[in-house]
Amino acid sequence: MSCVLCDSDGGLIVVRTEKFRVIRVVDGEEARRFPAFYRLIWNDHVAEFSDLSVADRHACMDAVAEIERVLRSLLHPTKVNLAALGNVVPHLHWHVIARFDWDSHFPAPVWAAAQRDEVPGGAAARLAQPLVAVDAAILQAISR
Repeated sequence: MSCVLCDSDGGLIVVRTEKFRVIRVVDGEEARRFPAFYRLIWNDHVAEFSDLSVADRHACMDAVAEIERVLRSLLHPTKVNLAALGNVVPHLHWHVIARFDWDSHFPAPVWAAAQRDEVPGGAAARLAQPLVAVDAAILQAISR
């Protein structure tokens, strides 16, 4: 059986380590509506967080926390959403999404129906920092 997260990077690579990679979603509706949408994807094909060793669970969540910290410090979102569903893609990955009170779906989840029209000119234009700067800060934070 094929796995999209085993067969491809899953987005724009921001950080690649021995255990996981961090990507920014750059294609599709998610990227357009929620430009600061990141995923931490575990490199080995495991379905559940509990499949990881204790040390790997700590490494995973430390990285998720660093991504969240960078998003909060550079973009000042209204909220950061964390999710590890795996219902559609049963490969361990965490969504780390900066959310803003002006985004098309807020306060609903990104997978719910839109609450308002998209931001004129694109959501990325409303961000406090360019995404390349956010990517670089995430790389630096995780590489420490």
